[in-house]
Formats: sequence, C-alpha cells, structure tokens
Amino acid sequence: MFEIEQKVMDESRQGEAYEGVLDTLSAPNKRFYIESYGCQMNFSDSEIIASILQSSGFGSTRDVEQANLILLNTCSIREKAEQTIRKRLTEFKKIKRSNSSLLIGVLGCMAERLKSKLLEEEKLVDIVVGPDAYRTLPQLIEEAETGEKAVNVLLSREETYADIAPVRINSNGITAFVSIMRGCNNMCTFCVVPFTRGRERSRDHASIVDECKDLFDRGFKEVTLLGQNVDSYYWVDPVSNHAVDFAMLLEKVAKINPALRVRFSTSHPKDITEKVLQTMKAYDNICKYIHLPLQSGSTRILQLMNRTYTREWYLAKVKRIREVMPDCAISSDIIAGFCTEDDQDHLDTLDVMRNSKYEYSYMFMYSERPGTLAAKRYKDDVPMEIKKKRLEEIVSLQNQLSLETNKLDIGKKVEVLIEGNSKKNEKQWMGRNSQNKVVVFDKTDKALQPGDYVWVEVKDCTQGTLLGNMVS
Repeated sequence: MFEIEQKVMDESRQGEAYEGVLDTLSAPNKRFYIESYGCQMNFSDSEIIASILQSSGFGSTRDVEQANLILLNTCSIREKAEQTIRKRLTEFKKIKRSNSSLLIGVLGCMAERLKSKLLEEEKLVDIVVGPDAYRTLPQLIEEAETGEKAVNVLLSREETYADIAPVRINSNGITAFVSIMRGCNNMCTFCVVPFTRGRERSRDHASIVDECKDLFDRGFKEVTLLGQNVDSYYWVDPVSNHAVDFAMLLEKVAKINPALRVRFSTSHPKDITEKVLQTMKAYDNICKYIHLPLQSGSTRILQLMNRTYTREWYLAKVKRIREVMPDCAISSDIIAGFCTEDDQDHLDTLDVMRNSKYEYSYMFMYSERPGTLAAKRYKDDVPMEIKKKRLEEIVSLQNQLSLETNKLDIGKKVEVLIEGNSKKNEKQWMGRNSQNKVVVFDKTDKALQPGDYVWVEVKDCTQGTLLGNMVS
C-alpha cells in the first residue's frame, strides 16, 4: 500500500487495488476517471461517488486520456500516500496542458488539510471535496467549469449516504463492501480520521440490510460491513425508539441467507463485545475472522497513543475470542517507532505478537501526521534507522507466525468461496475460507464458477496461501 507499510500478503491481495479504477459504464458525453487510495472505506466512498456522478449524466472510463473529469480519492494516514497522490496530480497536470477543459479533483481525507496548497499554491486541482460533501459534486463540477475553484470540505454529523446505491468498482461480482457508519469518536493520538471524517454516526440498519439483500439477489456471496469502529455501531429508530447495536445488525445480515458470507472491519479492542462473539459463533455464515488492531504491545506506548487499554487487557480479549471460537483467525495493525518508544517497548510488542499468534498483520513505521494530537504533544524522536530495524523485526516475526498458523491447517478440509482464477496459474482456482485465508487449488472437470462454494483439503502452504485439492 505505502512504502512505509509492510503486510504479510496472500496471493490474491498482492498488488490489489489500493489504486482502483471504475469499470466502464455507458456515457454519451462526459466521462470521469477515478483512482482510490488507502483504506476500504475510501473504496466504498468511491462507489458512492460513482453513483452520484452516474446519476448526473457522467459515464466512466479506464482511459485517463478520454476523461473530462479526473478524481483522486485520497488518504492522509501515511506521508507516502500523500507523496504518491502529489505525483499523480503532477502527471495529470501534464495531460491538462493539452486539454484545457479537463477538470481535476481531490476527494477524501487530504481535502481539508491541503486544500489551499493544492488549489492556490501548487495549482494542481480545480475541485476539492471532503468525505461528507460528495452529494455536492455535480454543483461543484458546474462551478469549476466556469473557471472558479470549487471547494466543499464541510463535515457533517448526519451524513451517511444511506439512500445512495453504490456503483460497484472493479467488482468481481462475488464480494462487496457495505458501509455501516462514518467517522470516529476515538481520539488515538497518531490518527487523522476524527479530523478528516468527523464524528461517528451510524447508518439506518434497515438500509444496510436492504443493500445486503440486494447484493445477494444480484449474485454476490460475501459482504464486508465497514466502519472505522464497527463495534460501536448504534442506531436508534426515531419513531419507535428501538435501538440496534452491532451484534443485532450482524445477526440481521447473517439471516438474509445462509449462503451469504458476512465479514466486518474494523474492530476496536475496547468495544468488541461478548454479544458480538456469541453472535459470530451462532452463525456459520459469519466468518470466523476478526481484525483487532494492537498498534503497540507496550502499555506505556498505548497510553501515549490514547488507545484506552493495556497489553494485559488486549491479551485477555484475544484469549476470550479463542475460547469462544477456537477456529477464529485474528489479524492486527502494528506501528513501529512511535514517539519515545524504547527497546523494551518494542520487545513488548513482539511478545504480544507471539502470544496472539496473528494470521497476518498490517505493519507500519510511525509517520507523524500534521494536525494529530501526537504531532502537537510529542516529539517524533525515534531515529529512522531504528524504526526501520524494529519494523524489519516485526515483519520477520509476522512472517514466521503466518507460516506457523498456515501449517496448522495442513490436512484440514476447509470450505472455500471461489473468487476467480489464481493469479499465478489459470488452471487453478483461488478463493478464501472463513478465516480469510487464501486457498489455491487445481481445477477439475467439475463445472465450477466464481461464487461457488467448494470443500478443499489443504495439502501444503506458504506464509500467505493455503494449497490443496478439491474434495467432495
């Protein structure tokens, strides 16, 4: 994803679109081209943006040279992401020299913080739109077509885009993301999300269930419920005053059909409840996989990060997950080299990793982001060479843990949802099991297609992929 991030990746996600382009739609006149960067929420937002533009008469194109409108849906989580986006904007500016009517827009998390630089100082864009202002895109485009700079970065306490049917981007027709909430109330000191996406608000549960039903009716077999902190989902019906929490929502989606797999991301360790774990256990089609970010294994560093839990509390939560669901896979986020981190703090992180036995992790060097609480309160005082060394040790340990957990699956029979051909061999299928592990297996004479469920006996593995043979 970013230069400062390392992840133990599986076969299907190596090179996966953290830079995505919309599938072509019919369009008589105006066409737009969109790229998305960063988290799954950004890709979900791009599908909302595509729907808004399509309703306004725009079609899409994969060829940037054919576009009347170029949009970058941006991420501010890491410095490298911003560098990548600036590089792309510079490339697009060259295209604009030969097409003066071309409009270039920046959307998402970079919009508020860098709007002045991008619009006035560097003159790289014509339109800047924040995450809560996508409905105004058609009006902003009209404004920009007159030569004016068009900006709307206002945050909202109500906007959830619940009534907009997303246009699925680069869809395989099998898996889809469904946004259930927006914003975040957690003020982790390293994170910009509360400042770029605003306060937390949950979407009407009925609209979520309806969207998932529609996806299943259209042939999709897996949905991932998305939120910055899904476990704090809470919606109250304004008429009946009936409340729906995340466990209740999870159950409602699971009940749509046993053939619809349900995943969710991301969980905050302080908020995932016993009720959620028991709901996961009760339904076979709720995948046995939880992304549970750690960030640091040091209680002292966790306090500086304002994560509101200790290493002991986190390990107890991991233990409870495995008690309720012994087959549940757990992945994590880990930051190396946060402010004041010393050797013992780093060793504490490695220790929690060993005890948690993560299937895989997203691993980063700390990157100070302007405007965050950490940037205001603490000095980024861990030298780069030490950050790199610690990240290398974290990655090396995770590689080892991933291989060890995959070896435990050898000899097991796992149910796999076929997503498509293996990227390395078209004579093989690729899919995932409930634990979100990629499984690759040989095709047979049996007539199968993406979206089918099959049973596979695991014969071998790499650190990122299970290898096996289909069984009856």
